[in-house]
Amino acid sequence: MFYWVVKAIIWPILRFVFRPWAEGLENVPKEGPVILAGNHLSFADHFFGAGFLPRKVISLGKAEYFTGRGLKGMVSRAFFSGVGTVPIDRSGGKASEAALRTGLRILGENQVLGIYPEGTRSPDGRLYKGKTGVARLALESRAPVIPWAMVNTFEMMPPGRPLPKFGIRPGVRYGKPLDFSRYYGMENDRLVLRAVTDEIMYALMELSGQEYVDKYAAAAKTETTGAARENS
Repeated sequence: MFYWVVKAIIWPILRFVFRPWAEGLENVPKEGPVILAGNHLSFADHFFGAGFLPRKVISLGKAEYFTGRGLKGMVSRAFFSGVGTVPIDRSGGKASEAALRTGLRILGENQVLGIYPEGTRSPDGRLYKGKTGVARLALESRAPVIPWAMVNTFEMMPPGRPLPKFGIRPGVRYGKPLDFSRYYGMENDRLVLRAVTDEIMYALMELSGQEYVDKYAAAAKTETTGAARENS
């Protein structure tokens, strides 16, 4: 209920101020489990991507958003709960398995799960290699996968910028459902998981028009940080 209250307040303001656009809304099923697999350019992605849909979009967010103390922590918990974020531990290992199970539970309840296979926001607006968790979710849940491509959100609000730029219209393109039924029952095959993930990332590349980089975004961020320190 809180999700819809927050959306009823925020979404009309965002539409009036930024005039966002959308293509392919008819590709998102109106019922049943759905995986929205998207590129990740900005903190603003989930607002504009989910805003056009009549269904609640649940995303998995780092647990730190929900563990803060005092007034700031209370505001953070209320905000992320209001935009449909479920807390997960992203430290890897058993935590990754727990995150997968959380995603499967959400899909098992016939809900819409929004996920960013890159794992973190792009540091430079390019599209980076996807992690295979999205493939496991797709094969184990057998839910349709809809590519969810954000456009112009990096230019509007790149990582590190606290407030969005005005005068830039963000957009979202919802692609046609991807069919991975030929791989059902093979969710423990690493080559299959990589093939499924790469197919999702290729669809996102075509929808978004981004340049693709065959490395993980987190590694690219580390390299950029290291180079900056050497030059300072």
